[in-house]
Amino acid sequence: MKYLALAQTYEQLAATNRRLEKTDILTTLLNETPSEDLPQITLLIQGKVFPAHDDRKIGIAAKLVQKALNLATGTPTEKIIQLHKKLGDLGDVAKEVTKTKQQATLFSQELTVKKVFENIQKLTTIEGAGSVDTKLKTIAELLTSAKPLEAKFIARTLLEDLRVGVGDGTLRDAIANTFLEGNVEPIQRALDLTNDFGQVAIAAKKGIKELEKIKLTAQTPIKLMLFQKAKGFDDALETVGVPCAIEYKYDGFRVQIHKKENEINLYTRGLEEVTKQFPDVVQAAQSIKAKNAIIDAEIIGIKSDGNYLPFQQISQRIRRKHDIEELVKKLPVVIRAFDIMEVDGQNLLQIPFKERRSHLEKILPKTKSFHPAEQLLTSSPKEAAQFYQQALVKGNEGVMVKKLDAPYKPGSRVGSGLKIKPTMETLDLAIVKAEWGEGKRSQWLSSFTLACEDNGDFKEIGKVGTGFKEKDEEGLSFNQLTKLLKPLITKETGKTVQVKPKIILEIEYEEIQSSPSYESGFALRFPRVIRLREDKDEVSTLELVEQLYDEQKKS
Repeated sequence: MKYLALAQTYEQLAATNRRLEKTDILTTLLNETPSEDLPQITLLIQGKVFPAHDDRKIGIAAKLVQKALNLATGTPTEKIIQLHKKLGDLGDVAKEVTKTKQQATLFSQELTVKKVFENIQKLTTIEGAGSVDTKLKTIAELLTSAKPLEAKFIARTLLEDLRVGVGDGTLRDAIANTFLEGNVEPIQRALDLTNDFGQVAIAAKKGIKELEKIKLTAQTPIKLMLFQKAKGFDDALETVGVPCAIEYKYDGFRVQIHKKENEINLYTRGLEEVTKQFPDVVQAAQSIKAKNAIIDAEIIGIKSDGNYLPFQQISQRIRRKHDIEELVKKLPVVIRAFDIMEVDGQNLLQIPFKERRSHLEKILPKTKSFHPAEQLLTSSPKEAAQFYQQALVKGNEGVMVKKLDAPYKPGSRVGSGLKIKPTMETLDLAIVKAEWGEGKRSQWLSSFTLACEDNGDFKEIGKVGTGFKEKDEEGLSFNQLTKLLKPLITKETGKTVQVKPKIILEIEYEEIQSSPSYESGFALRFPRVIRLREDKDEVSTLELVEQLYDEQKKS
């Protein structure tokens, strides 16, 4: 398939904010896509060249793309940099300079989806002496052959900043429209089991029977089930029914434990593999009494007195690549498992929670470091409230209230349970802009513009500058955040920088207000940073913000 057809589709997608229109555009594209290109097309539509659970990242900086444009078009690098500052989007710059290539294109060829996909994937394998030069030539090879519109989206894909606003639901619906006359249910089921749009699209093209062959398997991470917040125990018990299960809501980070024979793999809720960072958890998981299993659990830091540490104190373990054994001793953890999705080839997603809990209890070792989540079965709001207070005393965030007959719904926030916390629902928001500080903070970024997610787009909802520490050892500091954001800068104007929406902060606030000042239509009153969410790549949606705003008005 020609890459130009995909580039034209990108342009059409970027031109509309209407989800149904985007779905129709994608349906047209998928109808025209040969079977052999479906895996690549479904990834490229998401701005990716690797599935969500794959550790590899494209990891190309804007400077390298600028140099590749110089090499491919003959445009002086200085002019490219100036254009970048003026236009604010290296994709637009690539389109502009490609219109007037000064270099002979004797070796150029018509680009295919396969060629673009393979060249970009290849970048992650180039290492060692001369690797920068090799990467430069690999990118320039594409840009030399690219038409202006193709160059625009090659540059954006390289920078992992596609800007076409396609969410998972839109792509899912397009696959259903293309191959199953709009029947979304079997598509969603298959995505729940694989989280792989390419695999699902290929199966869907062959029909429902092929989709039904897709199985839940260890070492293929899935989206975890999510829960909404309850107003209180009366509300929670009325919603889930009684009797129900009450469990600690731990202040740790969520992890999927996959056991396949003697191999253990650990994945965060964002599907990132963190097996190497937690050798102690891997060792504990070897004692699971099953050949194969997928378990939903929480990893929590532990104090010497047995109480739990706040998440922020152990979050550094998620990203640590070196001196891991030293950190294991310094920051010990325990594992509390609260659900199970598969055991020895049996898919447990559709069976009731109380039966899944029974399966879980049968295979867990029940050691001090690894056992099922503390649980109370009750019909009494009074007993539930006592258990809640006990959870808070031990350093937990609150409790989860779970429906005993509910299935496991990957990614769902509806019907299976609720969470109760002492504070207002927090939001996980992406940083999209920042400003350099003044005075003693002049070397740091110290004011951050936050955004929620709206079907693949990021919409600003306010700024935050409080909740940070001055020194690294005290917690999340301006210095640490500046180091994380610097490689993500895409544009700099005066003291303001634009960044890729890769860094997520958990934010608390006093109130959500209606506001015409931000494109989300909302603003946060007195926002404050609670923590860096290194365990997440999911950003709170505009739909959730609207829901919290409506609930706030009723209370």
